Amino acid sequence: MTQKSIVFMDRDGVINIDTGYPHKIEEFLFNKGIFSSAKYLIKLGYEIIIVTNQSGIGRGYFQLEDFIKLNNWMLNQFKKNKIEILDVFYCPHSPDDDCFCRKPKPGLFKQALRKYNIDVKKSWMIGDKFDDIIAANYAGIENNILITSKKEIIKPIKITKNIINSISLIDQIIKY
Repeated sequence: MTQKSIVFMDRDGVINIDTGYPHKIEEFLFNKGIFSSAKYLIKLGYEIIIVTNQSGIGRGYFQLEDFIKLNNWMLNQFKKNKIEILDVFYCPHSPDDDCFCRKPKPGLFKQALRKYNIDVKKSWMIGDKFDDIIAANYAGIENNILITSKKEIIKPIKITKNIINSISLIDQIIKY
């Protein structure tokens, strides 16, 4: 069985603007370039998995049903743009729960690795927080891009300002 090359993406801050615990459709604003970037990654042979902490559930800000409704709507928006998201893995716990699935722990990635035959050496993580990158590294995914405007540099993280620049960076790296 052929191993899958995956681009893992965080949700809030990468796919959508992080407005602080978005859980309603009217609050969910896609980041500029997300659809064209996702299409390009698929054209390159990658599949996309979303890995997202959703502590608003554990904190009582919204219910699991709210997340599921928004998640289904988001996936439908990708489908309308002819983009198939392979899967979404989420952690509903608050930071106080000390669970294994909440990033920076690798539980969400481990779930994906158990479910799919993933080539970690050819896969990537695109996140907007260091916790995203740390979790990916713990799971064996060493190709990481941090989307941030901060000037902090930690290797082996590639840092860009937005999703469009992330895709360009992946494209440049795999071509060489």
